[in-house]
Amino acid sequence: MLNENPRKVSLAPMLDWTDKHFRYLLRLVSKNIWLYSEMVTTGAILHGNNLERFLSYNEVEHPITLQLGGSVPEELASCCQLAQDYAYDEVNLNVGCPSDRVQSGRFGACLMATPELVAECIAAMIDSVDIPISIKTRIGIDHEDHYDQLQSLVEKVSSTGCQYFTIHARKAWLEGLSPKENRDIPPLRYDFVYQLKKDFPDLHISLNGGIKTLSEMQQHLKQLDGVMIGREAYHNTYLMAEIDQLFFSPPECKPECKPECKDGYHAEQISTRPRSRKQIINAYADYIEQEMTKGVPLMQLTRHVLGLMHSCPGSKGFRRMLSENAYKKGFGAELLIRAAEEVDCD
Repeated sequence: MLNENPRKVSLAPMLDWTDKHFRYLLRLVSKNIWLYSEMVTTGAILHGNNLERFLSYNEVEHPITLQLGGSVPEELASCCQLAQDYAYDEVNLNVGCPSDRVQSGRFGACLMATPELVAECIAAMIDSVDIPISIKTRIGIDHEDHYDQLQSLVEKVSSTGCQYFTIHARKAWLEGLSPKENRDIPPLRYDFVYQLKKDFPDLHISLNGGIKTLSEMQQHLKQLDGVMIGREAYHNTYLMAEIDQLFFSPPECKPECKPECKDGYHAEQISTRPRSRKQIINAYADYIEQEMTKGVPLMQLTRHVLGLMHSCPGSKGFRRMLSENAYKKGFGAELLIRAAEEVDCD
């Protein structure tokens, strides 16, 4: 198969950033990166009055994971059933977010203090649906950040049948640091994640935290099954354009399948060449037109594209034109096209 490990590179779930509009943009950049939704709480899904708001997405986003925040097994199971009805490819349990709001709901990173409950939640989720269930966690919380505690959590959760683990390689301070500070101040411990893979070789272990370059991805993938990219994918979006060629390139043809080959590759698998920035802009402009007819404000759509021209000559003018005008009446997708003309990048 072309893609034996579809979770090799994934997009981190980021509140207010990885909504369906940014995910659509990123799918224009990469056909293969595994997408994650923003974290959605079980309460919002089960007790809100707008399932479409929390669960809808564009078909081109597949493969896509719905990330849930919650700590009541029955509620998580019910949300998994809805996710399966909406044809998500996977559901992920958040055991890593350190915000005060998450802590007050007794889910996110604070769940690391109760590994038995985490395992109970995962077991209920697995039993409720046929799609895969995964977990994203930190390496520890507060002073409970010893490797054996992380190992014990993974052991308990994997005993439920869960096979997919994403580890943010920092611990979380539940008090004393803001969510933003928790993304930068606790030191990265990649060695913890590498050791997990050695101790649990049959599990799919992905690494999240501090990954900013393609070469760093390549180095981590020598020891792990996957890497998850967060803020860099948002602020330097075109970085992800090379992922398909680097990590999902088609195999060379074998003699027995020569009739299906062209230039040494399977003919149907040649399309890994990335789109140019301008091609992405034009395709996203078409998407903007469609979404604006549904009442989506222009600024809500253009804010996600500011990182696409990162490091290009003229990128400041591109960002300025969008930031200063996208909120004004009378502008539409043509503003994005005009802004792109400020940039000297293909």
